[in-house]
Amino acid sequence: MASSRHSPVSERLGVRIALILISVAFMALFLLLPLVAVFSEAFRSGFGAYLAGLNTPDAQAAIRLTLLVAAIAVPLNVVFGICASWAIAKFEFKGKAFLITLIDLPFSVSPVISGLVYVLLFGGGSVLGPWLKANGVEVLFAVPGIVLATIFVTFPFVARELIPLMQDQGTNDEEAALSLGANGWQTFWRVTLPNIKWGLLYGVLLCNARAMGEFGAVAVVSGKIRGQTTTIPLQVEMFYNEYNATAAFALASLLAMLALVTLVLKTVLEWRFGDEIAASGH
Repeated sequence: MASSRHSPVSERLGVRIALILISVAFMALFLLLPLVAVFSEAFRSGFGAYLAGLNTPDAQAAIRLTLLVAAIAVPLNVVFGICASWAIAKFEFKGKAFLITLIDLPFSVSPVISGLVYVLLFGGGSVLGPWLKANGVEVLFAVPGIVLATIFVTFPFVARELIPLMQDQGTNDEEAALSLGANGWQTFWRVTLPNIKWGLLYGVLLCNARAMGEFGAVAVVSGKIRGQTTTIPLQVEMFYNEYNATAAFALASLLAMLALVTLVLKTVLEWRFGDEIAASGH
């Protein structure tokens, strides 16, 4: 009777084959096929046309702006993520559950709605709008608005990667360092940061990929001013709407390559430093 029972972690050969085929078909249809289509369309007219599409003034401006926004948003999210996860994991205080809920808020709010919030805050009809205009401060339809929208949609990534890791590690290492005479900064740099470095790197990779690929929130606050406030995703849409498919898919291929590089780096880190990542609790 015991021999007729199936293990909860195994199934009949036919069932396993069916599950594998379904998984492979799903990934091929929804992941690999679109990826192949992007690169095939990008190089359809040849490598010269591909480079020409990337070298247009609008494409170059979009690439520069995307890199600038990511260079501002990602470090700020790293600082916030470390501070928030350290406070949540290492200390007990009132409002802790509320802070965790706020961190998760961008996951539940549409990016378009988050962009609209900034329009309501800094637009001409808002309380701050007239004062900003009178003092020559441009937030909407300028780089500051794009940076703010990008920070909002990406700030959970680092914190959400570090909170469970730091909670699992506990406070024993920090308490030992403090008992040996280390101050707060020494404890952070020599104990806390080395313990969370792999989780932090994962969070940075995910945050950077989302920052460069964000469309909804940026589209609302940017104004889509050609050559000034168009990031790569916005410029892809503009090129495609203008029937410049080669340039559109050329820029889209950059975002696709970013996703692939992010995946490869994550895989390499897990393979190369797997033991250390497991030891850190990640």
